[in-house]
Formats: sequence, structure tokens, C-alpha cells
Amino acid sequence: MAGTSSNLGASRLSLGQWIATIFTVLAIVASLLGYGWYQSIIGNITTAQVDTDEWDRPANVEGVMNIFLIGSDERSGENADYGEAEGERPDTMLIASINVDNGAATLINLPRDLMVDLPECEAVEEYEGMSAHNGMINSAMTFGGMGCQWKTVEQVTGVHLDHFVVMDFVGFKDMIDAIGGVEMCIPEPVDDPKAHLVLDAGLQVLDGEESLGFVRSRYGQGDGSDLSRIDRQQEFMGAMLREVLDSDVMTRPVTITNFLGAVTDSITTDEDMTVDIMTSIAISMREVDLDRVQFVTAPNGQHPDDENRITLKEPDASELFEEINSGTDLTGVGDEDDPSDDSDASVDPSDITLEVLNNTAVEGLASEVEAVLLSDGYVVTDTGNPEARFPEATTIYHVPGEEEAAQLLADHIGQAQVAEAANLNQTLELVIGEDWQGVAGSDGGDSGTDVPVSESLDGTTAEDDGQNAC
Repeated sequence: MAGTSSNLGASRLSLGQWIATIFTVLAIVASLLGYGWYQSIIGNITTAQVDTDEWDRPANVEGVMNIFLIGSDERSGENADYGEAEGERPDTMLIASINVDNGAATLINLPRDLMVDLPECEAVEEYEGMSAHNGMINSAMTFGGMGCQWKTVEQVTGVHLDHFVVMDFVGFKDMIDAIGGVEMCIPEPVDDPKAHLVLDAGLQVLDGEESLGFVRSRYGQGDGSDLSRIDRQQEFMGAMLREVLDSDVMTRPVTITNFLGAVTDSITTDEDMTVDIMTSIAISMREVDLDRVQFVTAPNGQHPDDENRITLKEPDASELFEEINSGTDLTGVGDEDDPSDDSDASVDPSDITLEVLNNTAVEGLASEVEAVLLSDGYVVTDTGNPEARFPEATTIYHVPGEEEAAQLLADHIGQAQVAEAANLNQTLELVIGEDWQGVAGSDGGDSGTDVPVSESLDGTTAEDDGQNAC
């Protein structure tokens, strides 16, 4: 497995800095195709080789591009002005999952204080390697370089990573200045000496240096935690995208030149991250609706043995990563085929009468499901145990001519089969089988309903401008 070149560690970049950079690059690079000088700008990008054949990888999904974005603790060159740090360790890591078919994107932050099971990594180039052990997720790069960090994130999350991008401080600052700054709502005055940041409260345009201080600031805002800082960085990412996509940045050749010069001069990518790939992503993202760009943080909780560390919250984290790897649009916008959306049905739940029968060993399940369906507008006439039909799988029986009503309820539940039966006492008969997983389309009740983890995340979209606080 090959590692990265030594200049990979020349950054300690926070979430807002590098994710805003890469998404903006992807959004505007397609417009460069009309200019003869774009090749020289793209030529500024530093590439590094990672041999991903060295480990068993998650399967990739057609139409989904997952980009691993990182920033390193090691600082050198111009970045040394922002302090000293020994070794090479990501300050923040994030997976940008882009559905190139429908223009949706989800950005998942992996907190740096996350404790995980790290895999074994062989020694390579200047890295000593490491044995498998439990440790902070960002320590893999210290021992095994970019390849070890890539392997760790894939094995911890189960998400196939297609490419990686590393960015630095100075490029971010120059990039912000190149587009004329980013408008942000600052709810309260900020004075953070460690981030060299002093801001008045109110709506204002942050220049490059102020933006850098804002996304790095930790102790001068919120509760001082990294999770609190991540929330602010995600706000900045949304503001950055709105600035680029809502303005005429993409139409001004001089601005594009300055912008791309700042960006490409300060990023490192894998060798397979070609201009063609960037362009194909840019084409799909160029007209993206801001409400389809979702920012979330991997579900987590405090580590039981160390209050300064956190762990993944299960099963929520695994469910989120599974949705990401399958290309699920977590924003839910434009999901015309959502089975829980009953608004277009010609039959209304209030027109449907049904009996709920429990064919499982779970006592009281029929009554619990009755309460949920009643709250969702269905008319439940009776509950109990089946006497005539005993399906192993949850089944909705309907009288002849009521197929549409049965299908409406089946779509609302999410996993029920549909079958015709004569001599029912009401329109439908719901027989709960051993495969019961809850009412997927329910907005309430406590019957064991499984709410998709994406709906329980406290995420935001790029459309949320946060200006109500000002």
C-alpha cells in the first residue's frame, strides 16, 4: 500500500474550510471548460497515490460519488503562521456523498474525538504502521498515512470512498477573498484570542481571515466542544454554497481565475481524481437546489470511560452509513415515490375501516398498532387474534374491489403484503406477522415504529440561512 507524499501533512484544516472548498470547486469547474487556461489552473493540484487494493472494500453504488475530505494537524510553509503541531493527524474528517443522478448531496462529519476499532496498517514510506487497536479515528494517518486513514474510515463506516481531498489554511483564506467574502449571521459578539477572532453581533460579510477564524473558533463560541464547532462550520458551509451558487461568481472570468488559483494551489487529491470526474460531478451539482444539500454529524454519544472522547451511537450510526452507501437522499426533497406520502391517493385513510389482528407472540401489539393507525386517520373497528387467516408475513386482506385501499395501507406500513379475501366484516383486515417492523409512515404513536435514522438527525441544509437570529 503506497502512502502520500510528505507535503500531504501541510495543513490543519477545519470542516468548513475544506468542504466548502471542494463543493465550490465541483460546482464551478464545469464553467472552466470554455476557457483555454483551465488546464494550467487544474495543473496546480498535488496528487498522491493510495493503493486501495490492499484491503477488502465496501461495494460501491452506481451513480453515487463519495469523497473523503480531510485536514491535517501538521503545519508547514505559510500554514506555520497558525501555530505548531507535531505529527500528521486529521483535525476534521468528512464524507461528501454526492448522488450524481439526482443532484442531492449529504455531508457527514466524523468527529475527531471519535473512538473506534482501528485496523492493522503496514509500515509504508515514513510511516511506522500500526497493529489493530481501539483509538481515535483520526490517529490512523499518524501511523500509516493517507492509505491507513482511508482504510480505517471505510472499515468503520462501511461506506465506499471513491476519492479523497486534503486542503490547507492559506488556500481557504485566499479563496474566500477571491469571491468577495461570505455573508454570515453572528448572533452574539465573538472574542476568541486562540482563533484570532473578534466579531460584532449582526449580519455581516466575513473576509478570508475572519472566515478562517470563524470556522476554527472553538472556545469563544458555544460550549467550547468540537461538536458545537461542527455545527457552526456547517452553517458556514451553507453560507459559502449560497454565496457561490446565488451570485455571479460563476460568470466572472477574473473571479474564477483567482478562486481556482487559490483552491488548486492548496489541495492534494488521489491520482484518480481527474478533471473529467470533477466536471461530471459539477454538471450534476451545477443546478442543485440548496435544500438538497444536507449537513449531518455521525450519531454519537459520550464515551463511557472518558468524558473528552465520544463513540458512535448504534444502531443509528450504522443505519446512517448504510443509507449513505446506498445513495439515499436524506433531504427527502423531490421524493415523488415516497411510500409514506399518502397525499396523492384517491382514497383517504378516513374512508377505510379495518380490523387489526395479532399473529405474533407479542402481547398487546394489536392495540398498540391500533393507536398508531387511529392517530394517522384510519378507522379501526376491532382488534384481537386471527381466527381464519394466519400468515407468517404481515398481510393486508381486502374485499373484492378494495385493492386501492389495501395498497394505501400497505404503502403506509411499509412492509405488508396484500391479498384478496371474501366475507370480511370491514374493508380491510390487517394481520400482523412475525416480520413486523412498525408503521413506517406514522408520525406518532409508540408501537415500535421504526423511524428512519435520517429523520432523527439534527441536520441542516444549505438553504437554511440562519439569519433569523439577526
